[in-house]
Amino acid sequence: MRSKRRSINRVDTALLRSFPGHEIVERGVADLVASVDSQAAFAVALAADRLRAAGVAVPAIPPGRPAHQLYLRLAAEHGDDAHSRYRALVFRVVSFARAAEHASAR
Repeated sequence: MRSKRRSINRVDTALLRSFPGHEIVERGVADLVASVDSQAAFAVALAADRLRAAGVAVPAIPPGRPAHQLYLRLAAEHGDDAHSRYRALVFRVVSFARAAEHASAR
């Protein structure tokens, strides 16, 4: 029996871009492919397993602690606002993952 789940790569690009947080995930995946350490890359690394399970092509994650690296990057840039920015960034990626899971289940 064939699985009903489909790769997110087969989802219409317009649909993919309508998902909340798509800009973070697209940038994060591109940065991971290019081996660029960025906020988006660390955020995607945090959700890599969930995104892959939904069919998103996430490249291999370099060793390290992406949650810690993301927080350090945000703290350096935003100081006392780092925690709220961290939560907002992670929330956007989780929202994307939920939408991708829903789309891939159809």
